Amino acid sequence: MASKSRNQALSNMKYEIANELGVNLKQGYNGDLTSKEAGYIGGYMVKRLIEQAERQMSGK
Repeated sequence: MASKSRNQALSNMKYEIANELGVNLKQGYNGDLTSKEAGYIGGYMVKRLIEQAERQMSGK
């Protein structure tokens, strides 16, 4: 059950970041995205996840 909620949270983060970056990400197949656009989304996801982990580790 926790796995589904984690997957949903990551999916939500992906769409949120795509929206912030102005990338048109839709449900399902996104083969029309360029590698650059997909890389931006993935890169920002990693950056946010690292920031969250650092905050948790520091106790904040």
